[in-house]
Amino acid sequence: MTAPASGEGAFAATRQALWAGILCNLLWGGAPLLFMALGRAGATPWEIVGQRAMWSAPWALALVLAAGQGRQALGVLRQPRTLALLLLSAASIATGWGLYVWSVNNGHILESSLGYYINPLMNMAAGAVLFRERIGRIGWAAIALAVMGVAVQTLALGRLPLISLVLATTFWVYGLIRRQVAVDAQSGLLVECLFMAGPGLAYVIWLYLSGGGVFGHGLGVSLLMTLVGPVTVVPLALFSWTARRLPFAILGFLQFLSPTVGFALGAYMGEPLTPLRLLSFAFIWAGALAFAYGAWRASKRAMT
Repeated sequence: MTAPASGEGAFAATRQALWAGILCNLLWGGAPLLFMALGRAGATPWEIVGQRAMWSAPWALALVLAAGQGRQALGVLRQPRTLALLLLSAASIATGWGLYVWSVNNGHILESSLGYYINPLMNMAAGAVLFRERIGRIGWAAIALAVMGVAVQTLALGRLPLISLVLATTFWVYGLIRRQVAVDAQSGLLVECLFMAGPGLAYVIWLYLSGGGVFGHGLGVSLLMTLVGPVTVVPLALFSWTARRLPFAILGFLQFLSPTVGFALGAYMGEPLTPLRLLSFAFIWAGALAFAYGAWRASKRAMT
């Protein structure tokens, strides 16, 4: 048997996991910078999504091989039901990718960041309704604050914040499907990327042969485009590593870092930030803090 880790060693491991979690969410939050740079270079959102699907597959494969999970990934390919579910999850995440890239390149970063604030609160509400998970008063307060935030955002925009709601829903559906799949995160991600890589590659080839797109029409922009693969897969790898080493309360709090970075980017880019819109985000931030506090209390009870 190996000796238990010393207090100092455990603290160092937790600190490393915390920094990995922060880096993961900063990469997610900063991804619009890459998408906007590609948009300014002439790439359409659909080309970016096609390239993202194409370049994510080799990075996901490298992740599986590095983790020594090649046999598990091959096993997934022999399970028709699992493949069918992963096809659905791939379709869901591809929809989210497409909408997100379109929104950040069309002046809707603030609205997209709202969707990522809503998503964990939507997960909590769905858990109560669909899986009869218990939610305390703090959890219901967080959900109520999120609903109020969406209502105020609707008033601020003069319409439903459809980008926010669709993004939150696509990633909620993705999480719901992945809950039903008995496969490790890395192998599942590889299969999803393989499903998306084929259509992505076909679209990229068609675009190139028809004289469209920016990939292959300049070294700088082509190299920049290849970054969509690691920008997609590396944060997922960091998150997977972090999730096994950090308390749920800290992990839950960190997931609000990414949309906060997105919010700051949207404000910096000059998107309209009226007092009513700020009020809507205030409700969402209050709900996020309530969510994090509830997760912290739950983790404390679990350790006693």
